[in-house]
Amino acid sequence: MDERSAIIDSHDLGMTGRTSSYVLLEENITLFEPSSSPSVPHIKNGLNDLGVRLEDISYIIVTHVHLDHAGGAGLLLESCPNAKVVVHPKGARHLIDPGRLIAGAKTVYGEQFDGLFSPIVPVPEDRILTMSDGESIGIGPDSKLTFYDTPGHANHHFSILDHKSMSMYTGDTIGIYYQELLSEGLEFYLPSTSPNQFNPEAMLKAADFFDSLDLNAIHFSHFGVSRNPKAATAALREWLPVFIRAVETGAGQTGVQSLEKAAEHVKMELQKEIYSYLDQKGIPRTHSVYRILDLDLSVCAMGLVDAYAKKIKS
Repeated sequence: MDERSAIIDSHDLGMTGRTSSYVLLEENITLFEPSSSPSVPHIKNGLNDLGVRLEDISYIIVTHVHLDHAGGAGLLLESCPNAKVVVHPKGARHLIDPGRLIAGAKTVYGEQFDGLFSPIVPVPEDRILTMSDGESIGIGPDSKLTFYDTPGHANHHFSILDHKSMSMYTGDTIGIYYQELLSEGLEFYLPSTSPNQFNPEAMLKAADFFDSLDLNAIHFSHFGVSRNPKAATAALREWLPVFIRAVETGAGQTGVQSLEKAAEHVKMELQKEIYSYLDQKGIPRTHSVYRILDLDLSVCAMGLVDAYAKKIKS
């Protein structure tokens, strides 16, 4: 990070090192990824530690409207009287009326939903700013952000280029950065294929676009900053075919009559490949990364099966 930017651990899902919120300390103070509502107190504490007053925040940017990224936007906004929430045009209606987001998350998280995400506070329409592909906003005299349409993880997903640092805030477009493995000497990234708009071709197109910009850094929402952007995009290209094979094998064994059963088999295929790789790299099965991986691979398997089922029905 540089002197004008900071990271706040939002303690999403009750986990440290799970979801990053970022702050750009420019003339128009900008916060990326308000995470879920239970994360809002952690974000407020982080802002206070940075000396940032809530009334001085101009923009709260969500890369997409999945609840671990945007579920806390409405609640945080209540304390930020001068801020607007910046969102992809396809995501705005879900912030105004989050009913479908809530229903979708409940199918994934079940009885855990309330503890992980409640309350979901709607965002008033007049507090929303949408940015289309290629549009920019100025946040300081010599600082601007440009928004790029980057589906693949979700159709309502954009990534944001900070021109001053040549850094991209990528949300989940090219996956997850398991930064806790750096202490083990391993730089490790995986795709994020959660339901229900996973599109591998669009994901790869986004990676090619990022490479074309010669970025200095990628700011992952899960979790932290990579100073090696081309390693991150290369990892996506390496692992995405593994994920596709996993759904073809796992769902092929069971069919898709029961999506839940198929997802269990796909998760097992993913675990077999990924855990074997980590074994080869000397990562002990007792490492804390496996707790996060277990959750991530469950959600990824659901998204893979959903996309697979749609493909064979089309």
